[in-house]
Amino acid sequence: MNNQPRNFWRRMEGLFDTPFGQALNPWYHLGAILYFLFWIVVVSGIYLYIFYRTGVNEAYQTVESLTHDQPYAGGVMRSLHRYASDGMVVAMLLHLLRNFIFGRYSGFRWFSWVTGVLLVWLVYICGINGYWMVWDRLAQFVAVATTEWFDWLPLFSQPLARNFLFQSNVSDRFINMLSFTHIFIPLLLFLFMWVHTKRMNHAETNPPRSLAIGTLLALLALSLIKPALSHAQADLSLVPAALQLDWFYLAPYPLIYSWSPGAVWALVGGATLLLLAVPWLLKPRARAPVAEVHLDNCNGCERCFNDCPYSAIMMQPRNDGRQHALQPVVDPKLCASCGICVGACPSSMPFRSSELVSGIELPDKLLAALRTEADRALDELQGEARVMVFGCDCAFDVRGLRSEGVAVLSLPCIGMLPPAFIDYVLRDARADGVLIAGCRECDCQYRLGIHWTEQRLARGREPKLRQRVPLQRIETCWAGPQDERQARAALSLLRERIAHLPRASFADEGEQEHENH
Repeated sequence: MNNQPRNFWRRMEGLFDTPFGQALNPWYHLGAILYFLFWIVVVSGIYLYIFYRTGVNEAYQTVESLTHDQPYAGGVMRSLHRYASDGMVVAMLLHLLRNFIFGRYSGFRWFSWVTGVLLVWLVYICGINGYWMVWDRLAQFVAVATTEWFDWLPLFSQPLARNFLFQSNVSDRFINMLSFTHIFIPLLLFLFMWVHTKRMNHAETNPPRSLAIGTLLALLALSLIKPALSHAQADLSLVPAALQLDWFYLAPYPLIYSWSPGAVWALVGGATLLLLAVPWLLKPRARAPVAEVHLDNCNGCERCFNDCPYSAIMMQPRNDGRQHALQPVVDPKLCASCGICVGACPSSMPFRSSELVSGIELPDKLLAALRTEADRALDELQGEARVMVFGCDCAFDVRGLRSEGVAVLSLPCIGMLPPAFIDYVLRDARADGVLIAGCRECDCQYRLGIHWTEQRLARGREPKLRQRVPLQRIETCWAGPQDERQARAALSLLRERIAHLPRASFADEGEQEHENH
């Protein structure tokens, strides 16, 4: 895909870094926000349903009673229910558009994309069904328009719209059916949301607490400032003249009359089929080789299994004769070729004097070749405050930082970097500092690369950074492709700091730092 839409989107997202910061930028948590809004809809819906009465007259009257007799309970809950539902549409469509612009729909991501498109339909069905439950003039319009739209399909022996010709045609049983549907479809929606994320290891389904609280407060403020209100009670003897449409859910409805039901079916059906076909219509021309397991160097520790972002690795009984042990097996259809599993492997040790082969490797990014490349780059370093930069192919291009005092090495994902490589390049003062650069915080191309790297550097996740490695010689920078200023500032900060440190055995520094902590 052309980089211009991506660059525009990144600049737009960058505007939110100032008020929110990278970690709380809502654009990086759209999926989690969608989950949070769903739970707001569920909780508010349960409250409303406690007072709701399923009858032609009772339905409208109980909703009105909730709105006006409980203005700070039922009224707020109704408005929360309405605005959180609208928010789900906004978050869902932005999430879909963002993933499309960044090409996150093909290969190992096709399943999430396809199930996400199906979720669009379920969310809209839930919302439209909810408008029927009020049974006001807007519900009347939606009911008539929907049945006329479906009557265009040659599925029914009798037109559905005839059920809404007379007031007597609508019975209490009809409202009961709506009520049941409005419970069943959200349950189905939740099931599909679970299916949508089931292939993702450690999927983010809860936004950061501050972002969740801010979202809830914003919805509460909107509910108090502009409460959701009903139209007049439905009257099938009249044609509604003026309606306040919810354009998030009901935008296609005027087209049924300004175009035709068939044209709207063509628009909706064609758009759906086109979206479902995107992973195959726009799939990348070439795919990087998937990870390969080398059992001679694998002890079955399961770290690669635990760290894989897309559940592409399964642990199975070994086939090399070792009993009571497991081996990782890579599913090539799910593997992202990100290398995070390589960074998790305890065999990824550049200090080995024998041939360097890890328990799991990327065929086109062998650790032995990376060590050779790192050695060559380190040998060319000159001057004071010499820095080795480990970067990410999906983030800021660290090659632009190369100079006589700065060596660079870029990886498919920063999560591929074994902490032992940091130890290796600082050994014997071959480099004075290490800059680790990756995608923007909470926006890792492979979801967990930054997260695992931070935990490994903090010595909280295996493989841990050794205690002897001094943290004052390490700097991290989470910068996107356009964040050159941020990357250069991080490099300058590191070089300034290490310039004041003695060029001595870093093992001594690390041990002293450990004692201080």
